[in-house]
Amino acid sequence: MANGDTIVEHRLDAEGVDQLMLAGVNDRNIQELNRLFGVRAVLRGDHLILSGELSGVERAAPVAQHLIELSRLRIPFDTPDIARFADGMDALGPAGLVPPGDDVRLALPGSRKVIVPKSEGQRRYLQTILANEVVIGIGPAGTGKTYLAVAAAVDALYKKRVRRIVLARPAVEAGENLGFLPGDLQEKVDPYLRPLYDALEDMMPHDRVRRALEDTTIEIAPLAYMRGRTLSDAFVILDEAQNATTAQMKMFLTRLGVNSRVVITGDKTQIDLPRRSDSGLLEVERILAGVDGIAIVYLDATDVIRHRLVKDIIRAYERAGGESEDFEEMNGAGAS
Repeated sequence: MANGDTIVEHRLDAEGVDQLMLAGVNDRNIQELNRLFGVRAVLRGDHLILSGELSGVERAAPVAQHLIELSRLRIPFDTPDIARFADGMDALGPAGLVPPGDDVRLALPGSRKVIVPKSEGQRRYLQTILANEVVIGIGPAGTGKTYLAVAAAVDALYKKRVRRIVLARPAVEAGENLGFLPGDLQEKVDPYLRPLYDALEDMMPHDRVRRALEDTTIEIAPLAYMRGRTLSDAFVILDEAQNATTAQMKMFLTRLGVNSRVVITGDKTQIDLPRRSDSGLLEVERILAGVDGIAIVYLDATDVIRHRLVKDIIRAYERAGGESEDFEEMNGAGAS
């Protein structure tokens, strides 16, 4: 009672849950609740009991209830997910928790994998991809932009809604001038396209991915190699779009053919072009907003699904960026 807060106990009905899933291995999920909210959580019989200061218990209860509902439905979650649920709750209230009975799920039969959004932003992003022909997803690293787009593409391919998947990235790290690199074309570009291979191989059996690449059912290529093509009956993803120039972005968007869907993903804080203003992502965000059939979805640090420290790192850089801009403005004012 260091802050004069009232000590309370709150009991949540946990009947019918998978207790191992709820508690976690060695009770690590319970320990994470304790760490995040400063409460004492105990799984006793058919109840999860929260005790501690009133403010902590009030914050912990909706997240704990969410974990109970996930455990009843046998929907897997892990310790980092609990921190994301807590952040969503703090930022958006109950709307920040993805309702387990109402979220969008993609069941991928080839890998027996079920893709479930892990934040409200991810849920909105995946719903938008499924409902629109062109979607632009903007947000920091680790928010699932590419992963969920690839999942939607694989789902569309399995369901025969498209005949092929085309994945493209600007190879800006090599200046898209790949001739000086050793090896054939595939060997030259593979290092820059590896994240797309990784996402695919997480959702499809390795042999299926290999066959699809061999018969071009799935194509992974640098953005520069899209010029002059028309992409029909395809699910097309442009990843790392912040490094596409304005001319490349226009070229890419005009490849859209009959029965094609396009997802563009990018992070405005990681532009590697010589001039930031040359980024095609910044331009499409400005000029395509409001065009019917094109949707822009923003994700932020609350949607990060990597190690919990990634979210803190992103926020630290955002703060540092703001402080740097303030410093530059002060210096500019002094100089004038």
